Amino acid sequence: MSGNSERYVVGVDFGTLSGRAVVVRVSDGAELGGAVHEYAHGVIEDALPGSGVRLGPDWALQAPQDWIDVLRQAVPEALAASGVPPERVIGVGTDFTACTVLPATADGVPLCESRPGRPHAWPKLWKHHAAQPHADRINALAARRGEPWLPRYGGRISSEWEFAKGLQVLEEDPETYALADRWIEAADWIVWQLTGVETRNVCTAGYKGIFQDGGYPSEDFLAALNPAFAGFTGKLGRELAPLGGLAGRLTARAAGWTGLPEGVAVAVGNVDAHVTAAAADAVRPGQMVAIMGTSTCHVMCSDRLAEVPGMCGVVRDGIVPGLWGYEAGQSAVGDILAWYVDHCVPAPYAVRAAERGLGPHEYLTELAAEQRVGQHGLVALDWHGGNRSILVDHTLSGVIAGQTLATRPEDVYRALIEATAYGARLIVETFEGAGVPVEEFVVAGGLLRNPFLMRVYADVLRRPLSVIGSGQGPALGSAIHAAVAAGAHPDITAAAAAMGKRVTGAYLPDPKRADAYDRLYAEYRRLHDHFADGGMLHRLRTIRNEASG
Repeated sequence: MSGNSERYVVGVDFGTLSGRAVVVRVSDGAELGGAVHEYAHGVIEDALPGSGVRLGPDWALQAPQDWIDVLRQAVPEALAASGVPPERVIGVGTDFTACTVLPATADGVPLCESRPGRPHAWPKLWKHHAAQPHADRINALAARRGEPWLPRYGGRISSEWEFAKGLQVLEEDPETYALADRWIEAADWIVWQLTGVETRNVCTAGYKGIFQDGGYPSEDFLAALNPAFAGFTGKLGRELAPLGGLAGRLTARAAGWTGLPEGVAVAVGNVDAHVTAAAADAVRPGQMVAIMGTSTCHVMCSDRLAEVPGMCGVVRDGIVPGLWGYEAGQSAVGDILAWYVDHCVPAPYAVRAAERGLGPHEYLTELAAEQRVGQHGLVALDWHGGNRSILVDHTLSGVIAGQTLATRPEDVYRALIEATAYGARLIVETFEGAGVPVEEFVVAGGLLRNPFLMRVYADVLRRPLSVIGSGQGPALGSAIHAAVAAGAHPDITAAAAAMGKRVTGAYLPDPKRADAYDRLYAEYRRLHDHFADGGMLHRLRTIRNEASG
């Protein structure tokens, strides 16, 4: 700390498995203390807590109490670790996974508190993909009617988003749907709990709620899906709050949770990926930020509007006011590697790794890094969690081609890393083919900790990789937004320049390896296009679901 004039903000990032808080100096973005709180319930995928009610395939839920516990645990711990007096904190900002959405009463009480045995009363996590049939119907109807908002989402909306999940609730549990006065993103719900004021941010409304050109899809369109769905947008709220805006001030109850003074400024809610652009000081046109963790979200600002096939959305003011914000993504990246290590690596590998003092990921990475490009003879599709971009089909599944009796675990591990890099290259090429140039590729997220993976990405993309200068990108980005909401910086761009951190050209492509990857990428494209219609993969999933039911 440097004197009594310094001011501080707190950023809180609500992730898939945990929440984290960081205390940040307003003048230069220095991170002075942080803390992480693991969710007690994690991701609820098999059965509801307490009641044991079983869930179906592709379900993923969360418990709101876990989010409140982050405020009660991580924020005070981060504050204590920082040594910053609470009275020097002037703002709080938050971000969330999206679309993580929940039904609530008119005063913000989650329905799962009164209906704990009803699956549809619980918050649906972003990777809840059981609403794919509902998304398919929305897309088909919108295409037939020529709905003007559909091209803003690359021609398809996702099963992860508000409308598909809402339609699923209506048709599978109409009683819970009727009781839900609010259908609200967790990003906005947590701000409601902090301030006592209900707000809806422009980011989630635009990217996940199909809000374009001043409105949601029409009642006529919704009624054509299901007459009882006509009034759905009444649950969403109408007035949207700008990013970096002041949502309200910390209530006495929330002050008790966090240890911060009552009345501290609270920023408008935001999405973890989109807020990270500010943390990397990458909010200018042409800077694509890839937030690489369990999944990857690609966000980028531009001064031009274009229709990019398979993008997750383009939203005016969706990342920073005054620019178009684009989003694309990959539904699973780190999740694919975690799945492989958890379920497919033989015990002797774990023993050898332990003998070396390494974890299984580190050991497999070390073995994979010894190979030449193409030595394993494999090519894989990175669809183990479905395909978010560019196919927007979460019922697709992973494919690994080229395996023989000589194939070893490190071969497959490397091929899966490469597959995710090929998926990222296809997204970049699709943007540039649509007239939206990618001038800088910036990486953030937990996978930055694997230098070999980063080198593979640089080689496959054939371009330098810049990297964020913080290990807590979303939390830092939320803190930057808090500084703007509190009036310490005039806007997000200025705050990002003062508080954001980025290392340019941290990883450079090797020309020979890049040439070798061009050949493998061509095979990836052939495999991608062959399975893109989903025929076989959809049939296999149907057989699985029928057998599971």
